Amino acid sequence: MTSARNNKPFDYLAPAITPDKVGVEGLEAKWGSLWEQDGTFAFDRTASKASVYSIDTPPPTVSGSLHVGHVFSYTHTDVIARFKRATGHEVFYPMGWDDNGLPTERRVQNYFGVRCDPTLPYIEGFVPPFEGGDGKSTKAADQVPIGRKNFIELCERLTAEDEKQFEALWRQLGISVDWAQTYQTISPTAQAVSQKAFLENLRRGEAYQSMAPTLWDVTF
Repeated sequence: MTSARNNKPFDYLAPAITPDKVGVEGLEAKWGSLWEQDGTFAFDRTASKASVYSIDTPPPTVSGSLHVGHVFSYTHTDVIARFKRATGHEVFYPMGWDDNGLPTERRVQNYFGVRCDPTLPYIEGFVPPFEGGDGKSTKAADQVPIGRKNFIELCERLTAEDEKQFEALWRQLGISVDWAQTYQTISPTAQAVSQKAFLENLRRGEAYQSMAPTLWDVTF
């Protein structure tokens, strides 16, 4: 087959450059970079309220590695986001990290082999006994007690590392979130919003103390 314009064989039909099989190596990085550069999934905050379709994604807990269940569930959400964009909506689709609470504390205990004791003083330049855990750190007896501030520093350090790995996987998957809108449940902004909301609960008489059944963790 030849080109009508120059009567030469089409280059893409040349056997010498035709691969034996189709490859996808490098496609994620290529298209992910282009989408980021072009702002393909960026949310326009100047859009009218009527045109906005907002997706509230329960942020995955930063307490280890992601698994296929995360990918499966967020793929469902991503299909909806892409459909709404295709139908003319301005989609608000952020990604958040839930790095607040007992799962994070548990992971830090097992990863570094430490345990929080608020009665202990802060140690400048503290080096944890383990890095990644070796099995021993899962036992309370093998965990070194440290002060609250030291423990919080380790929480912030480990969640920051985990969040980078989480984001790398989501980007490789090609999920269409607006990465400029990423948030953390323990960020100063989230803390301020939570505290303000509690004060409003208190002002309206909605916050109270009571003797009632509760979940109890014997370890904590």
